[in-house]
Amino acid sequence: MRLSPAPALDPSLSGSLVLLHLAVVAGGLALLSSASVSASGLESVRCRLQGTPRPPAFSQDGDFVIGGVFSIHNYMHTVDHSYTSLPEPLQCTGSLDSRELRFSRAMVFAVEEINNSSYLLPGVKLGYQVHDSCSSVPMAVKVAFQVANGLDPMFDTGEQCSGSATVTAIVGESGSTPTISMLRVIGPFGIPQVSHFSTCACLSDKKQYPTFFRTIPSDQFQAAALAHLIRHFGWTWIGAVRSDSDYGNNGMAAFLKAAQEEGICVEYSEAFYRTNPLSRVQRVADVIRSSTARVVVAFAAIGDMRILLRELDRLPSPPRQWIGSETWVTDPDMLRFGLCAGAIGFGIQRSVIPGLRDFLLDLSPQKVSNSPLLTEFWEGAFGCRLRIGTSTGVGVEEKVCDGSEDIQQLQTPYTDTSQLRVTNMVYKAVYAIAHAIHSIVCEERENSTVYCDNNLHVKPTQVLERLRRVNFSRNGYQVSFDANGDPVATYELVNWQIRKSGKMEFVTVGRYDGSLPPDQRFDIEREITWVKNSTQVPVSVCSESCPPGTRKAVQKGRPVCCYDCIQCAEGEISNNTDSSDCLICPEEYWPNAERDLCILKPVEFLSFHEVLGIILTTCSVGGACLAIATATVFYRHRTSAIVRANNSELSFLLLFSLTLCFLCSLTFIGRPSEWSCMLRHTAFGITFVLCISCVLGKTIVVLMAFRATLPGSNVMKWFGPPQQRLTVVSFTFVQALICTLWLVLSPPFPIKNLTTYKEKIILECNVGSAIGFWAVLGYIGLLSLLCFVLAFLARKLPDNFNEAKFITFSMLIFCAVWITFIPAYVSSPGKFTVAVEIFAIITSSFGLFFLLFVPKCFIILFRPEKNTKKHLMEKTSNDIRY
Repeated sequence: MRLSPAPALDPSLSGSLVLLHLAVVAGGLALLSSASVSASGLESVRCRLQGTPRPPAFSQDGDFVIGGVFSIHNYMHTVDHSYTSLPEPLQCTGSLDSRELRFSRAMVFAVEEINNSSYLLPGVKLGYQVHDSCSSVPMAVKVAFQVANGLDPMFDTGEQCSGSATVTAIVGESGSTPTISMLRVIGPFGIPQVSHFSTCACLSDKKQYPTFFRTIPSDQFQAAALAHLIRHFGWTWIGAVRSDSDYGNNGMAAFLKAAQEEGICVEYSEAFYRTNPLSRVQRVADVIRSSTARVVVAFAAIGDMRILLRELDRLPSPPRQWIGSETWVTDPDMLRFGLCAGAIGFGIQRSVIPGLRDFLLDLSPQKVSNSPLLTEFWEGAFGCRLRIGTSTGVGVEEKVCDGSEDIQQLQTPYTDTSQLRVTNMVYKAVYAIAHAIHSIVCEERENSTVYCDNNLHVKPTQVLERLRRVNFSRNGYQVSFDANGDPVATYELVNWQIRKSGKMEFVTVGRYDGSLPPDQRFDIEREITWVKNSTQVPVSVCSESCPPGTRKAVQKGRPVCCYDCIQCAEGEISNNTDSSDCLICPEEYWPNAERDLCILKPVEFLSFHEVLGIILTTCSVGGACLAIATATVFYRHRTSAIVRANNSELSFLLLFSLTLCFLCSLTFIGRPSEWSCMLRHTAFGITFVLCISCVLGKTIVVLMAFRATLPGSNVMKWFGPPQQRLTVVSFTFVQALICTLWLVLSPPFPIKNLTTYKEKIILECNVGSAIGFWAVLGYIGLLSLLCFVLAFLARKLPDNFNEAKFITFSMLIFCAVWITFIPAYVSSPGKFTVAVEIFAIITSSFGLFFLLFVPKCFIILFRPEKNTKKHLMEKTSNDIRY
C-alpha cells in the first residue's frame, strides 16, 4: 500500500490525503512522485518517501510480514517546530520498559515457532517488523505509515505510487490511544490490527474501527467486574483516578456507570497524564490523601500510575485500599511501591508458554550488539557499557561490560516468566494472524497433507475477513473473536501479598468468567490480604449502615451513599439493613419496640380479669345481692305496716327489676360476641324500663291514694292492683317491641375498632342501628322524666304514702346520671366506653335502691317502734295538719 499523489488517487484510498499532514508533522512518510519515460516508451513513476524512515527494533523478511508495535519506551523527545525547516526525526526517550520488551520478543518467538511448525503454514516463512511507538500518538502514526509504505526511500512503479501494503496484519499497540491513532491511518486500507493490550471499550465499535481485533477482553467487562467486586465487599464510598487518555477516560466512564447501577458512590474522580505538570499530579495526590474514601479505584496506564504512586510515596499518606485495572495491577515493576500492599484487581489469566523463557534468555553478545534496543536493555540491566569495535564511547569512570554478566541470574520483568499474562495475549495475536493466513494460502490434500502456496498474493482485506472466523486452541487457551472483535472475558483476581520474607508478589485469589451466568461469574478461592497486611475487609462507606427499624434519608447536596438514619414512622417497619423506605404494617399489625417486625396488635376489651372489670363486677353482684337481701327482709316483714303501706307487690317487682338491672351490667363485661352484643343492649333496655315502670306505678299510686282520702273521692277503684300491673306490663311491652324491631332490622354486632388506638385493637359492640339504640335510651329517658315530674308533684304528700320525696330524689339522681352519661359515652375511648355505660347502669340502680328501700329497711330493722299502724296514722295526721 503506497500513498499515491492526488491526481491519480484511487477513490478507495482517498482517506490517505486526510492523514498526510498528520504524518508530516509526526515525521511520517508521505510520498512524492516524478514521471520519467522508460526505454519501452511507457511512462514510469519515480516515488520517494518524504521523511526519514525509522528502522524497526526487530525485523525479518518473509513470504508474509506481520507488523508489531509496542510501547517499549515511555516518552518521546518533543521539539518545538519552527515550520521553516524539516522537522527533526522523532526519537524515544526515557527508560526502557523491559516488560514491553518481553512482549516484543514474545512476538518474535511466536513467529519463529510458527516458521518451524509442520502443521501451521508449512513451507511458508513469516516475517516481522517490530517497532517502538514510545507510548506516544505521533510516533504511533509514523509507525502506521511506515509499516504500510515500507522502508525503501525510492522506488519505481507504473501505478503512480499505489501498491500493496508491506505487512498483512499488525500486532499492537499496547495503549488504547496510540491504537486509535493507528487505526485512523491503516483502517481505511483494510489492514487488520490485533491488539494484545488495548482494552478501551470504544474499540468495540465496528462502525469506527472495522479492522480492529484484540486478544485481551474489553474494559466493558473489566469495569462491570470491578463494580461487582467493590459491591461484593460492601464498599459504597470510593475514590477514582484515571489516565487522561482514551484508555482511562473510557474505562472509568464504563466503571462509573456500572458502579452507579450497583449503588456505589464516588467521592472524587481525578484525571491526569504523565506529561502533565507536576503540580497537577500533586493535586491528585492531595485529593487522595485528604479524602474520606478508604478505597481508591485506579484506571490508569503503567507510566501514569508510576508517577502518581511516586508522588504519594514522597509524603506520608493515610492507608488506602487500591483497586487496580489490569494494565498496572499485574505489572511486576509496580511491586516496589509498598503503599499498594494489599491491592487487588483483575488481571489476564496467567499462562505458560513452553520454550519462551529459553528464547528470552538466549541473548548472545553478538545478538545484543546487533540490536540497539537489546544493547540499551543490556547496559541498563547490568550497569555497564558494551564495547563495540575500538571506539566504545565509554568515559574513564564508566564500567565496561566484560562478558561476566549472567542473564540467567538477572531479575527483571523481561526475564520473569512466572506471570505470563499479557505476553500470552501477544502470543495468541500472532497465532490468530497465522491461522488467518493459513486458511488463505493452505489447503489439505490427499493423505492429510497440507500444501501452502507461499507465492500467492495475499491482501490485508483477505486476512481481515478470515480473522473474523478464526477459532482454535493453543497451549490449552481458546482463541476466537465475537462480532465486535473481542474475546471471551476471563480474569483472575490478583492480590498483592507480602510473604514472610518481606517480598511482595502477585497471588491469584479468585476468578471472573464472563461466559457464565451473572450469578456464577465471580468466585473467590482463597483468603485476601488487605491494606496494612490485614485479613479484615476494610470499611469504606460515607455513612454507617442503618440498622433495621430505620431508613436512609439522603443528606442534602451529597451523594445517595451519604445519609442519616431516621427511625421509621409510627406504624412502619424496616426489617433490612440500609432500607430506603419503611413498610407500613398490615391493618391488624403494629411494629415492635425496635420497629423491625410487625406483630399482631393486642386485642383489648373489658375483661373480668382486669382491675376495672373486677371492680365493676363486684359492684354489680353486690348491688344484686343487696336487692335480694332487701326483698328477703321485705318478705319476712310483709305483714308489717311499712311494707303494706308501700304497695308490697310493686315493691317486690321493683326489687326484682333492680336485681336484673345490676346483673345486666355483667353482659357488658367479657369478650364481645354476636349474642352478647344483642343481649347486653336489649336486657339493659327492658330491665330499666321495667324498673322505671314500677317506680312510675308507685308514684301514681301515691297520687291516687292521696286523692282517695279526700271526701267523696272514688279514684282508687280505677287504679287498683290490676291497673298497676297493666301499667307496668304496657310500658315494658313498648320497650320490648322497640328492642325486637332493632334486633330484627339491624342488630348490634361485634367489631374490631382499629381507629381509636393505632397500636391495639378494641373489641366492642357496634350498635347496628343508631336509631334503635337511641330509641331505647330515649324511651327510658321519657319514662324517667314522666316519673320525675309526677314524683315532684307528690313530694309534699304525707310520709306514710310511699315516701314521695325519696322517689323525687331518686329520679333526680337517675336523670342526672343518664344525662351526664351521653357526653361521657360519646367521648370515652375503647373499652372505657363500655365502662362508662356499666357505671351509669350501676350508679342509677344504686340511686334508686338506696333512696327507695334503705330508709324503709332501716325502720324495719332498727326502728321497729315506728313500724306500726298507729305511728303511721299519727305521722299522717301531723303532716296533714301542717
